[in-house]
Amino acid sequence: MTQNYPYWVSTTLLSLLYLASAVTYIAKRDWVRQALADLGYPAYLVPILTAVKFLAVAAILSRASVALSDLAYAGMFFHLLLSASAHIGVRKPGGALPAAVGLVLLVASFVTQNTARDIPSPYVRAAADHRVSLNPWKSS
Repeated sequence: MTQNYPYWVSTTLLSLLYLASAVTYIAKRDWVRQALADLGYPAYLVPILTAVKFLAVAAILSRASVALSDLAYAGMFFHLLLSASAHIGVRKPGGALPAAVGLVLLVASFVTQNTARDIPSPYVRAAADHRVSLNPWKSS
């Protein structure tokens, strides 16, 4: 039972981060459009990102399909990575903090999902096999 805690805590926090972001996109649409424009993105992305954020959370929490859940993880990974990069690119590194926190939660959720879910993801084991050693003297 305690093996499930890291998965559910990280997945819940990641889902709350994404849902809060999607609700902000709805409640403060004009502010979000301006913020995205400041980062160099077009305004038409706001409704698309809003929908995708809700759908990604639904795919991960419902896990109706393992493949769809893993696709949602991949989409979230690239979204968070690009978000952090965009903020750093316009010299606003403070704006990258939520994305950095999201990346940590995403990795924790993805890596621990097989301990908490009935149907395992085939990619979790593959990701663990491809870890890079930071010790240059240790042979892999």
